[in-house]
Amino acid sequence: MDARPKAGHDVGEAELDIMAAYGLYTHIQSNKRRSIALLIGLFFLVYVMVFAGALLAEGLGVYYSYDAPPIDYLIRAAVYDFIKALPFATIGTVVWIAIAYKFHQRMIDAVTGAQPVTRREEPRLYNLLENLCISRGITMPTLRIADDDALNAFATGLNEKQYSITVTRGLINALNDKEIEAVLGHELTHIRNGDVRMLVIAVVIAGVISFFGELVFRIFFQNMMWGGGRRSSGDGDRKGGAGLAIIIAAAIIAVVWVLSIVIRFALSRQREFLADAGSVELTKNPDAMISALRKIEGRGEIPGANSAVMEMCIDNPRVGFSNVFDTHPPVEARVEALVKFAGGHDPGPLALEAPEQQAQIRDQSAAEPTDAGPWGGAAQEPTPQSGPWGQEPGAPTGPWGPKQN
Repeated sequence: MDARPKAGHDVGEAELDIMAAYGLYTHIQSNKRRSIALLIGLFFLVYVMVFAGALLAEGLGVYYSYDAPPIDYLIRAAVYDFIKALPFATIGTVVWIAIAYKFHQRMIDAVTGAQPVTRREEPRLYNLLENLCISRGITMPTLRIADDDALNAFATGLNEKQYSITVTRGLINALNDKEIEAVLGHELTHIRNGDVRMLVIAVVIAGVISFFGELVFRIFFQNMMWGGGRRSSGDGDRKGGAGLAIIIAAAIIAVVWVLSIVIRFALSRQREFLADAGSVELTKNPDAMISALRKIEGRGEIPGANSAVMEMCIDNPRVGFSNVFDTHPPVEARVEALVKFAGGHDPGPLALEAPEQQAQIRDQSAAEPTDAGPWGGAAQEPTPQSGPWGQEPGAPTGPWGPKQN
């Protein structure tokens, strides 16, 4: 009588698990497609900026002329200039990316103060990362530690030889092993899915747009200051085409610059949901990921890091206007997704232990036997057993067994 309801209950749980897994899978696939589309759109903005620069140059070139051409002529001239400049813009962007490809890790380390560590220096952290990599056949990235009290971590690199995971000292001190493992799984997912490579490239392209936009505006304002006195009071009507071209170009540049920031931030927001799900897939422990996020929440500010570095972190506490410019989704939304799709449990906001309690936890962890590598630690000494074929602990022994009195 009791077996049938129990079996039905088990089938119901299995169906829920399948539905949750399917929902998580579709969630991941949707984010992948969106991220690729966003990155393509971001690269396209570079060429739009080039056209705007060409139009601005045409307008400035004839602005003080007494026979300024109409706007349609200036647009055609700008298209011609754009076609000529397109190869140079592409080459310049590629060179910019090549520089970032070679030196981005050094620049990030200089900003955060991170240093690579070995198993001997950080056995606890190193073993956790190594075990995760071996369990999934992943090439182990370089492990770095930033000596900062903030609770944060991020992954960098553009290929297997460059991939690196950086963890702050504050995160190591505040999280337990399961939570740190979840954070490492989150960063490994960024690496496995190519998120790190895409985000680095997106930041580089956005840097090109910001640099080009700033350069164009500097040229524009300098030209206006130096040439403003040459304009007479009676030629306002003849400047209409040039003035309109300048206004259109400036508006395009401003819109492209804002869109590059919004798209880059949206790319980061979508990827965080995917990385949280990937961490659960690696560790099989959604509760650890949730509790790690709850502890990191609002405590991830790295003072020396610029906005590009903070975008790569597991959490970015820097907020924007009405969440439009936030690089990460709120922790509440990420936890809600983990509860809904991975079956985790939300403990709510968590308070951190005092530094003294954290030190005691670290000392207890250090006193406990730890794995020497991915297959376990050294064999333990057998405990003496008492019984018909044993002896009492501490009893004197001889070459053939216990001595008889």
